This record gives sequence, structure tokens and C-alpha cells, in this order.
Amino acid sequence: MATLILDNGAGTAKVGFSTDSEPKIIPNCVTKAKNVRTRIFIGDQIEECKDLSSLYYLLPFQKGFLVNWEIEKQVWDHMFSKDVCQVDFNETALLVTEPFFNFPSIGESINEVIFEEYQFQALHRTQAPTLSCYKHQTDKVTSGSLFGTLVVDSGYSFSHIVPFYKNKPLKEAIIRVNVGGKVLTNHLKEVISYRQLMVMDETYVINQMKEDVCYVSTQFKKDISIARLKYPENTISRDYILPDYTHIKRGYVRAPEDSGKAKGDEQMIRMNNERFAIPELLFYPSDVGIQEMGLSESIMHCMTLVDKELVPHLLNNIVLTGGNALLPGFQDRIFQDVRSMASDDYDVGISTPTNPLTYAWQSGCDLALDPIFPLMCVSRHDYEEHGHVACINKFNVS
Repeated sequence: MATLILDNGAGTAKVGFSTDSEPKIIPNCVTKAKNVRTRIFIGDQIEECKDLSSLYYLLPFQKGFLVNWEIEKQVWDHMFSKDVCQVDFNETALLVTEPFFNFPSIGESINEVIFEEYQFQALHRTQAPTLSCYKHQTDKVTSGSLFGTLVVDSGYSFSHIVPFYKNKPLKEAIIRVNVGGKVLTNHLKEVISYRQLMVMDETYVINQMKEDVCYVSTQFKKDISIARLKYPENTISRDYILPDYTHIKRGYVRAPEDSGKAKGDEQMIRMNNERFAIPELLFYPSDVGIQEMGLSESIMHCMTLVDKELVPHLLNNIVLTGGNALLPGFQDRIFQDVRSMASDDYDVGISTPTNPLTYAWQSGCDLALDPIFPLMCVSRHDYEEHGHVACINKFNVS
């Protein structure tokens, strides 16, 4: 039986068969374009749209939870179709991810849609950090057994700090920080609209700009003082040329030596302290009124919620995953903060996978090939006989 791996993130869904080398990354949304009134774009169909300005998004996830099944079904129909994966439901098992502390009603809806509407043969529900821990453990197995792993999964809607002991999440110590890539993009839109150019409708373009230009600072005060200077002493400032969708299809960063005024009809945004001040929200959410601890502080708070004997193992095995881990300087900043707050008696070891965005999906592929995987699934026959009870008993999700 084939196994389809679906890491169903709120921002992007990573989908593919366990035999594929790389997943297809599909925006988990339905999009309407200002200049194309006759159709909607589902998932990655947005690549067919020629003008990506002022896009209107319909999202199945709100605040990290799957609440709009009408939209999600459209995205899943597209993903399972011949355009993307061409799934034969009668011959396929599905491994799907959901967030920690998901509402039971949403879990039941997932079961119903997968078994009753799509009629997959088998299902395994889990969380992305659990998969990441599994792969990290199997990758490290040569260097001796690992007792504990701490997975920091910073995604679109929120970030999770999840301690694992012998591959099992310690639920009483899991911390969620309600800050992710969406908050960063939205705040960047507000800052630029206030300071330079009205871009509140340009979520797609500003998100690309964030990915192209922003970085995490390890010396915030020093970077602020550099940002106050003028070129050439100011090594931080960058000019970002916005796309016009006739000559420029995608925004790009202009080389520092070419900075200055816009040429011709170019529209330009100058990114100065915004480059590092925006990602700083991951570490100080209170700066925008989100009364929570930042990532580094949450990691240390997590250490107070687990057994003392486990702390050195967790601090020495921190894995960073999720889209925000792609920001330059992210790992260095977490290491610097945790090292300064942790006891000198402990070693701090942090690793970031080659591609933190698809790491959980790759882990799902490894798990699907594990001989124990069929025992972790609920078959359609079991579901038809026992209903949701079969899933509650089998899946370690809550």
C-alpha cells in the first residue's frame, strides 16, 4: 500500500508519497486576484496568475486551528488530484499532521473527511514536532542513544517548544508562543505603510520581501546604532525593488553600492532597521502587545517544567524546525540567548536541518518505511466498526 505524507501547515502544506525525494509545497489557501475576476486560485495555482498585487486570501486555518473545511477541502481536492499527487484512495494510507492541543472536534472532522469523503484505506494522525524528533533520533542513533530532544517548531501561526523523552512528548511541559511568520509579515506591512508606502493589501509581496531581506540580529543595540548612520557606514540598509508584473515579475534586493533613488518607474522600499527589528518579535512578542514570553525565554521556562535529570539532555539536543528557522541568524541567536541563561554546567547543542521547512515531511517518509508504521494506523475497516473511538485509542494527539 502506498503512503501519502501530508504535513498540513497553516501557511503551506507539504505533500508527497513516501517514495518521493522532495515534497510539493502548496500554499494552504484559496486566493483571489484583483485583475482575474473569473477564477479563484487554489494552492499553488497562484503561480499561473500574472499579477500578484492586492491578492485576497481565504485561509482554512485561523489562529493555527483548522476551522474552515470548505476552503480546506478545495485545497485537499487539488492536492489529491492528478495535477499534484494523483492519489488512488483505495490503495493509499495517509499520514497527516495537526497542531498540539488540537480541539477534539477538529480531530473528529479530520477522521470523517479522510475516511468517509475520501475513503483512504488507513490513517495516522500526529504532530510535526513528533515527526521531527523521530528523524532526529534515528539520524543520531549512531552516536549512542538520546534520552531527550527539544524541538522548537516556529511556523506560520505559532511556535511550539516541545520536550521529548524517549520519543514521547512531555505534554505538561509543551509551550506554545502565539507568534509565527504571519505576525511578522503583518507587522512589516504596518511599519512600511506607516513609514513609506501603503502596502496593507500586498501580503504576498511583503511576505516575499521578509524572506529576502530580514534576518535575526545577535547584537540588537549595535545593529540599531549602525542603522542610524548614512551610507557607506550603514551596512544594514537595503533597497528592495517591488515587482510591477510587467517588467519585474518578482521583487529583488538591489546591491548596496547601487542604492539611492528609484530609477525610471521603479517602486522601491528602503529596508533599514526593519530588517532585524521585525524578526525580533519572535524573541520579544510584548513589543507589539502580545503578552507572552519569546522563544529563548520559553525554552528556559520549559526546562523548569521537566525533571532536572532531563535538562542537560534537552539543552544539548535542540532542533530548530519550521519556516522561521530559515531566517539568517536564527540559530545563532537562540544559541546565544540559551547559553547566557543556562547554567555553565550544561552544554548547549543546537542543530538546524538542511531544510527546516520540509524536515517533518521527510521524517514522515522515514516513519512510513518503518515496519511498525502499519500498527500505528487506523484502517478504514476499524473506523467503520468502532468510529472515532478507534482513532482516540490509537493516536497520541491532544
